[in-house]
Amino acid sequence: MPSRRRPRRWLRKIVVLLLLFVAAVVAWEWLTWPDMAALARKNPPTTAFIERYRARQRAAGRDERVQRIWVQHGAIAPSLKRAVLVGEDINFFSHRGFDYGEIRLAVTKAMEDGAPPRGASTITQQLAKNLWLSPSRSPLRKLEEAILTWQLERTLSKRRILELYLNVVEFGPGVYGAGAASQRYFGKAAADLDESEAAQLAATLPNPSAWYPGATSAAYRRRVSSIERRMDRATFLFKQL
Repeated sequence: MPSRRRPRRWLRKIVVLLLLFVAAVVAWEWLTWPDMAALARKNPPTTAFIERYRARQRAAGRDERVQRIWVQHGAIAPSLKRAVLVGEDINFFSHRGFDYGEIRLAVTKAMEDGAPPRGASTITQQLAKNLWLSPSRSPLRKLEEAILTWQLERTLSKRRILELYLNVVEFGPGVYGAGAASQRYFGKAAADLDESEAAQLAATLPNPSAWYPGATSAAYRRRVSSIERRMDRATFLFKQL
């Protein structure tokens, strides 16, 4: 009889430890969860992706400083907003954080290619990831991204979400936000970008470590041309910007 009870005691201990671990994780997430309402009033001083870049630079013994210039929504050229929308999230103004049509297309393509689905992330999802998360594609990280995206869409206006996004994304190694990118690559304010310059910046976003204005990559140049063609067709965005 004692030999039977011993395994049961160990099983109970394991279950209790697992429950305590889950409770600790939930408590930590609750205590460190971002304050969405504050983002309506305050600009984030840094992001998870910026701190990750700085950590990599320090580890390599390189300069960890980044280029950032915060720019208000109204001081960003409509051409850049349009270029980013056609390149990253054409349905931004009509969805609530998740573009289910794009998700279906990504899943279908993944099934055809026999690979995990990629792409289909909306601007809101990308903002959540840049501000608070990591590039990991783990189920837990994707769940956190989904919850944060849901909260962002229900707390902030579309205008504010787009403003935040354009000020925190990386437009080249160590260059974050439209203000810094405009000065770094074109020597002008973000308000003064023309359509060609806007397309060059928007084409940077999928691969900012290698694609940026001045890069000679053929894939980058194709991306720029593709965005320019889409901008010409997306005249409906003028009313929304």
